[in-house]
Amino acid sequence: MSQSDPEIPGIGSLETLPALEHLDLVAPPVAAALQALAGHDPALVDLVRVVPIDPSLADTEVMTETFGMDLALSSNCILVAGKRAGEERVAACVVRATTNADVNHVVKRTLDVRKASFWPQEHAVEASGMEYGGITPVGVPAEWRLLIDERVAVGWSCIGSGLRRSKLFVTGDLLVALPGAEVVEGLAVPA
Repeated sequence: MSQSDPEIPGIGSLETLPALEHLDLVAPPVAAALQALAGHDPALVDLVRVVPIDPSLADTEVMTETFGMDLALSSNCILVAGKRAGEERVAACVVRATTNADVNHVVKRTLDVRKASFWPQEHAVEASGMEYGGITPVGVPAEWRLLIDERVAVGWSCIGSGLRRSKLFVTGDLLVALPGAEVVEGLAVPA
């Protein structure tokens, strides 16, 4: 396989397309982020793949079962916020689907807040410019912290595309290369 047609372990029956050639399948902030990153590291972005899916199959467990995909291939982007001195601090936390973000300890400590909570759906959608259930670390606002669990920093991940009607397949190298990305040891705990 060529670099533009990578083999993705655990993908099941899904057939992917080169994301840069199908930006209509991703949300506008995601398309802009991929294009910007391609300007700096085209080889890395050349590996990014997209797959159109029925939005009713977008939830991780349903998608995994429907397409025979390995659950460990999926990674979720969870938006968490807390306040300190009146300032809201937001983090997009990327963890494997086989784990849960350690919001009450690691995220709270990393954001330096007294209490960290999941962001309300309507606020997350409005602030990210992405659909609920499709929010992805690619293209999140620059003022947010982007926290990547060490398990996600290696290998492939199936992540949101900003839309429920498609998914992205990216490498850990791409996630770590995103602006402001921080690899955080222990960000997630086994589910």
